Amino acid sequence: MKMHLIIRRFAGAFILISLLLAHYHSPNWLWFTAFVGFNLLQSSFTNFCPLEMILKKMGVGGSCTTAEKSGNSCCTK
Repeated sequence: MKMHLIIRRFAGAFILISLLLAHYHSPNWLWFTAFVGFNLLQSSFTNFCPLEMILKKMGVGGSCTTAEKSGNSCCTK
C-alpha cells in the first residue's frame, strides 16, 4: 500500500476517534484533533511528516524507487 494512503487513513481515524472521545469523555481531546490537523497542514507546505518517518522505520509502505520509475509498483500486493 502506498505511504500517502496509509497516512491519510491514520489521520482520518485519529481525527474521528478524538472527536468521539471529546464528545463522550472530555473536550480536551479536541487538542489532539487540532494537533493532527496542524501536522497535516504543515506537511503540505514542508513535505515533512513525522508519521511517515515512523512508518518507514517500522518498514511499512515499502521503498518505491526503481520499480515505480519502470511502471511496476512495489507497494501493491
